[in-house]
Amino acid sequence: MKVLMVCLGNICRSPLAEGILTHLVDENNMDWNVDSAGTSSWHIGEPPHKGSIEVAKDNGIDISHQKARQFSINDFEKFDLILAMDSENLSNIMSMTTNESHKNKVKLILNYSNPGMNMAVPDPYYTGGFGNVFTLLENACEQLLNNHKV
Repeated sequence: MKVLMVCLGNICRSPLAEGILTHLVDENNMDWNVDSAGTSSWHIGEPPHKGSIEVAKDNGIDISHQKARQFSINDFEKFDLILAMDSENLSNIMSMTTNESHKNKVKLILNYSNPGMNMAVPDPYYTGGFGNVFTLLENACEQLLNNHKV
């Protein structure tokens, strides 16, 4: 399984989601590939936000090596599942889809922990609250794994 986490700048939410899911996949000896990207180009090549790095580290996860990149139309072919952090990112990704197969890969991440509620992961770049974002993403990633265990 190849999973892509997507937020706006790829420095706060999606790097955390990538780190959390990678950590859980490793703990469960699952053969998954996890990456992250942003719908904007603002932070290409930058490391995650200090707040994301710190909250991940506080939870035993190192995301300091990650570098921001922009979502690409090629990602539809590379990944089995593309998880957006909020409805704006979901809409931006969906606007790039060219077929139903691509559309079916794109989902809101918090629908794994809160099915059908279409909740957004708040952007801590503006609001702070990195701990809350970590908890929301960890719960969603745990449910994602539970849904895909054999």
